[in-house]
Amino acid sequence: MRHSHGVSGSERVVLVVDGNSLVHRAYHSQARTGFRSGEGQPRWAVRGLLSQLVAAVDRVGPDAVVVGFDDPESSLRRTTWPSYKAHRTDKPSALVEQLARAVEVIGELGIPVVVPSGLEADDVLASVARQAPLAGASTVVVTSDRDAFGLIDSHTRLLRVINGGVEASPMLTPERLVMMLGVRPEQYPDFAALRGDPSDNLPGVRGVGPVIAARLLGALGSAEVAFADLESGGGRVVEAVGPTVAARLAEPGARRAWELNRAVMTMHTDVPVDLDAGRLPLATAVVRQAFLTHELHWTTAAALRALAHEESEDPRPPSIPLETGWPPSHQPRRHKRLPVKTVTDQLSLF
Repeated sequence: MRHSHGVSGSERVVLVVDGNSLVHRAYHSQARTGFRSGEGQPRWAVRGLLSQLVAAVDRVGPDAVVVGFDDPESSLRRTTWPSYKAHRTDKPSALVEQLARAVEVIGELGIPVVVPSGLEADDVLASVARQAPLAGASTVVVTSDRDAFGLIDSHTRLLRVINGGVEASPMLTPERLVMMLGVRPEQYPDFAALRGDPSDNLPGVRGVGPVIAARLLGALGSAEVAFADLESGGGRVVEAVGPTVAARLAEPGARRAWELNRAVMTMHTDVPVDLDAGRLPLATAVVRQAFLTHELHWTTAAALRALAHEESEDPRPPSIPLETGWPPSHQPRRHKRLPVKTVTDQLSLF
């Protein structure tokens, strides 16, 4: 088995992909293509997921891949907290069909697909990130959502897919998260809970946006400490964010909102995941057949190179790994060289 340098320089690397996130993103960004199968079934989101998966494998050079999806039938969070995502309308049938087909296609490739009962893809990401170090591995999380920022640590990096796709997206480390948001990864759950998440119907603390939340956590370390300070007079909170915000944080509903959001946003880390499955390379014939069957001819060569380690006959110009200090130890893949400013500039988009 090939080995890539992990975060500490020697572990094997597990790439865990948020299947729901990338399918949703591709569904909206690629809808204009109207790509369909020969039978007329919508396939643009499936194609988008596969292209981003191939690009991520090609960029990171992992030893194994796992893809997580939400349970489409039930939700423990919605059962426990009925307001969670209550404002969302039903998914379009074309999206529902492509989510189901994406699960099948990834499985056909031989990549483990984890759909935890009653849980979400986020819980798969968290479980891999939690369990990988125990197996002597590091993790790269691939998602377009912010929810996984709190998973970043010395064993886990996060490739957040934004505009421009995988190659133009930053690989986030603890240091980069601080530079981007002003909080450490372990503070991110408090940051998100204070700020709230309208997309999940989770209002934050009134008057506390990302700048105020970062300032508060930078000064007091955690929301728990901040609320405790308020109970004893709030001097430190006032010094950090001023009397007006301190008064809002002292309102009874503020702590309740933070506690609710923390509870809902907490990811499960005990989803069973076989980290020895999904090892690369995959079988060449299986990869070729899956991509041709789904009429993804345009990306078959790239898929064979990334997933089956079968190099294309067309040589690509040499380049350097995008993540300085964390190159794969195997023969380097050929990456497009990006201007130095590209990754840095992307940080401003968060």
